[in-house]
Amino acid sequence: MEKNAKPRAIIHLDMDCFYAAIEVRDRPSLRGKPVGVGGARDRRGVLTTCNYEARKFGVRSAMPTFMALQRCPNLIVLPTRFDVYRREAAVIRGILHRFTSLIEPLSLDEAYLDVTEHPGAPGPLAQVIRGTIFRKTKLTSSAGIGPNKLIAKIASEINKPNGQFEVTPEQVPEFMEKLPVRKISGIGEKTERKLEELGVKTCGQLQRFSRSDLLEFCGPAISP
Repeated sequence: MEKNAKPRAIIHLDMDCFYAAIEVRDRPSLRGKPVGVGGARDRRGVLTTCNYEARKFGVRSAMPTFMALQRCPNLIVLPTRFDVYRREAAVIRGILHRFTSLIEPLSLDEAYLDVTEHPGAPGPLAQVIRGTIFRKTKLTSSAGIGPNKLIAKIASEINKPNGQFEVTPEQVPEFMEKLPVRKISGIGEKTERKLEELGVKTCGQLQRFSRSDLLEFCGPAISP
């Protein structure tokens, strides 16, 4: 980084239960009730997403609908309306472009924003963006702010729903020291169990091993 250059600032913006939130917004009678969006109620159906009321019962996205209904018999399962979701996503994308042209969409409901060159501080800026989205769509979002995409995405999960979390460049070492390894993209249950055999549960503990040691023990799953 050049002397006096601004540190890189990335916002990961993630809409909260996007499809389900739209359905609840459009049907006020559903507010406070467990709602899932996706497949039919037979054994072949799979949920696309669900709201937080449903998640309290252990219901999750990509779960077979019959299993979700076993866990939450009162779950209201609605068909997807992708035309509506795409329309709302276009509105949100238009709002994001007011603040930066450097946008990397990940799906209809989340994106990375590079706001390094924006004159405002990234934390307050994320609040403004989220507030603008809510006023326009009546949908909440969460945000993570960090010096790179990895940290921003992890940070966006910390204060969900309808919240945000910022990790400044100075805070990165401490943040990563305590971070569970499972939070790193590419580390699933299998790799997590292998790392636990090494006594590794946090990224701080992971840093004690060389790349070659990890590659030999765990394979390419976590090799940079």
